[in-house]
Amino acid sequence: MRPRHPEIAPRLLSETDEQRQLRTVLRDLFSETSGPEDVRKHLATPRGYDEALWVRLAGEIGVHGLAVPEEYGGSGFTFAELAVALEEAGRALCCAPLLPTVALAAHALLYSGDGAACERYLPRIADGALTATVAGFGDGEPGVTAERGSAGWVLRGRADFVLDGAGADLILVRAATPAGPRLLACEPESGTCRRTPRRVLDETRRQALVEFRGAPATPVGTAEGAEAAVSATLDTGRAALAAEQVGGGGRALDATVEFVAQRHQFGRPIGSFQAVKHRLADVLVALEAARSASAYATACAAVARAQLPVAACAAAVVCSETFRLATAEYVQLHGGIGFTWEHPAHLYVRRARGGEVLFGSADRHRARLAALAGLDLEPCSV
Repeated sequence: MRPRHPEIAPRLLSETDEQRQLRTVLRDLFSETSGPEDVRKHLATPRGYDEALWVRLAGEIGVHGLAVPEEYGGSGFTFAELAVALEEAGRALCCAPLLPTVALAAHALLYSGDGAACERYLPRIADGALTATVAGFGDGEPGVTAERGSAGWVLRGRADFVLDGAGADLILVRAATPAGPRLLACEPESGTCRRTPRRVLDETRRQALVEFRGAPATPVGTAEGAEAAVSATLDTGRAALAAEQVGGGGRALDATVEFVAQRHQFGRPIGSFQAVKHRLADVLVALEAARSASAYATACAAVARAQLPVAACAAAVVCSETFRLATAEYVQLHGGIGFTWEHPAHLYVRRARGGEVLFGSADRHRARLAALAGLDLEPCSV
């Protein structure tokens, strides 16, 4: 995907009127359809999310196609608009597979530069008819191999902890071939693809073990460009996850501030105690830093700049740690009720902990940042 702008414009680092309007519409919609009780209810369904809401997000608001070019059925906006939607979805703990479908799979198709694959899949992603995900995009050698048979390419092997792996209609797989890693598209069928849901800490983000047993697949892009497309997709995913974490952290802080203003001890709100104020101030400062890191990663993703790897890793570190801090205080400052199963705080804690390692741990991101900056981390001898 070619950059639409040669430089990061100042407007990409601050919210536009259109983005504010989109945020208002989405916040109202999620408050009506994705409250804590709604989340719990839909976790018990076969797909794990509100399929009616999925259709509304695609049809009424056009969330799925925000970052998809108009030639492929999208709205032709940038990742900046999509990040607004992801932040609001993270704030509401929306269970729908937006991250794997519109952030990972859609961008993998765009980064591949394969016009035929984009024409085949992106219009259906944009209109909400197709859910998609990626597999085998982690570090190291792919756990899936691809071989060319008389009837075309087939996949063999396994990929674990695939986001929405048990339900996605399309899986973009990084597979090993004799010529090196290759990106292939697979529309899984029960006879050639076994999908086993994994029990994970964050039930709002389902994952699965996917085993390919001669599953038919179609190459996407070129062999030479596969690794670059995978790397760019992962960095875009990190920027998307950072936006979600900012939204979730903001909701945790807002809920905690509201509670401490209402809860009384010793004849006064507990929020008036200086120790509580200091703890919430620490969360606010951290959250503002996370917003800045997320905004820059979003801007880099929007214009496909070379700085995206650095910006995405920095946002991954800052936003994951901030979300963890915000959810910890969410629980602690609610006192006994915050530890109960009935209270929504634990849902945010689980989302925060799960997101910390989704695209690599904070330590791995720091190591990559050091490598990108050219720093030598070898211990010095004294």
